Amino acid sequence: MGFNFRKVTAIIRCESCEKVAQTLQTLGVHGFSISKVKGYGEYADLYSNDWMVNHARIEIFTEASKAEEIADAIMKAAHVGLEGDGIVAVLPVEQLYRIRTQSKFKPHETKEVSSGKN
Repeated sequence: MGFNFRKVTAIIRCESCEKVAQTLQTLGVHGFSISKVKGYGEYADLYSNDWMVNHARIEIFTEASKAEEIADAIMKAAHVGLEGDGIVAVLPVEQLYRIRTQSKFKPHETKEVSSGKN
C-alpha cells in the first residue's frame, strides 16, 4: 500500500468560515487549518487601491479516497451564489512528515492532518 494523500485547499468568504468548519467537523474531518488571506480573482474590490479582498484559506491533508467528499462539502457549505464565493483545489501529496517525531507519516495513519490547529 503506497502513500496516497491529497491536500484540499479552499479559498472562501470569511463569512462562510464558521459554517464550513462546522460542516467539516460533522463530516468527521479530524484536522484542518484556517488562515486569513488577501487577494483577488473572479471578484475584486474595485473601490480599493489594490483591488484586494479578504478571504479565508482552509487546508486539509487527507487520504485520497476522502478528498472529493471533503471538497464537495466545502463547496456546499460556502456557496452563496455570487462572484467571490471562492475556489477549492485538490492536489496530490508526495510525502508528509511529523515534526514532533521527525518521521514520515505512514500510509496506515488515515486521519486528516493539518498544518496547525483548527
